[in-house]
Amino acid sequence: MAQMRKLLTPFSLIYQGVTAVRNLMYDKGVFTSESYDIPVICVGNLTVGGTGKSPMIEYLIRLLKDDFKVAVLSRGYKRSTDGFLYVETSHTSSEVGDEPLQFKSKYPGITVAVCADRREGIAKLKPKTEVILLDDAFQHRKVKAGYTILLTTFEHPFLDDSLLPAGDLRESKSGAKRADAVIITKIPDKVAHAKIQELEFRLREYTGKPVYKTKIAYGRLIKNDAGSEPIDYLKDKPFTLVTGIANPEPLVHFLRDEGCNFDLQRYPDHHEFTPAQIKLIEKRELVITTEKDYMRLRDKINKKALYYLPIETAFLDREGYFESEILDFVHTYWNKIV
Repeated sequence: MAQMRKLLTPFSLIYQGVTAVRNLMYDKGVFTSESYDIPVICVGNLTVGGTGKSPMIEYLIRLLKDDFKVAVLSRGYKRSTDGFLYVETSHTSSEVGDEPLQFKSKYPGITVAVCADRREGIAKLKPKTEVILLDDAFQHRKVKAGYTILLTTFEHPFLDDSLLPAGDLRESKSGAKRADAVIITKIPDKVAHAKIQELEFRLREYTGKPVYKTKIAYGRLIKNDAGSEPIDYLKDKPFTLVTGIANPEPLVHFLRDEGCNFDLQRYPDHHEFTPAQIKLIEKRELVITTEKDYMRLRDKINKKALYYLPIETAFLDREGYFESEILDFVHTYWNKIV
C-alpha cells in the first residue's frame, strides 16, 4: 500500500503548491486571521488520522474547569446537523459528532458546541465562557489562537511523513512552526529511551518550541451507562473488540498484555455502523469498544454487555511545566484584560 501511495507523489506536489500559497497568504496578511480578547487554545495536528486530540482536549478540560468557564468548540465531524449547535447529553452522535458528545457526557458542567465556521462559533461562545478549546483546528487559519498545541505520534511523526495523497500530511511540515508547543503522543511503554530522546531533539531543532512526551493511560475499569467492571472481569471471558478509530493497535496490544482473549472487528475512523453491522455486533455475548465508538453504538445496540475502556493522556515528564505554561497563558491573558 505504501509503495502504491508513492505513485501519487505528483499529486502531492500539486497539493503542496495549493496549501503553500494559502499559508503564504495568511502569513503575509492577504488573508486575515482573527484574534480574540479571550484565551483560545487550539489542539491539532499536521496529519490525518488519530494523534490523540480527544484525550488532550480532556486533559485541558480537567486542568481548567475548576477555575474557569470552559468551552470546547469542534466542527462535529460527520454530524447530520448544520450550523452552530450547543451539544447536550440528550443528543446522539449522529447529530453532533462522537467526540463532542463524549466531551459533554464526561464533563456536563462545561459548554460544548459544534460549528464548521470557527469564527461564528467563537463569537457565539464568548459571552458565556472564559476559555475556549478548539478541537482539531490547526489548519483553520481564519482563527488565530492565543496558544496552539501540535500533536504528533511517536510511531508516525510528521517529520517522517509526506503530503497527501502520497502521505498523510494535511500541509507542509513547515506549518509546525506555528505551534507554541509540540507533544509527542502514544509513546509505547516498551521503547528505548534513546529513541524517544532522538525524536524529541529532532522536533526541538525543527520547530524551536518546547516538546513534551506523553503516552496513553488506559483505565482499570470498563464502563457503560449502567455502571462499571474491573478490567480483570475480561480475563476469563472471550469477547469482541470493536473499533472505529484511526489506529487501534495500542488498545489491541494493551488488552493482549492484560491476558485478554478476544476477536477484533476493525472499522475505519469515525465509522457509521450499518444496520447489518449492528446486528452482527448484537449477536456477540460481550463487546468492548473505545469511548468514541461507544458514543455511536450505545443508542443503536440493545445490549447490556457493551462496555468501553476509557483512556487519558499521561505525561512522561515535565507535566508541571506544561500545566504552568497553560495556566500562565490563561491567567496572564485575563490579567491584561482586567
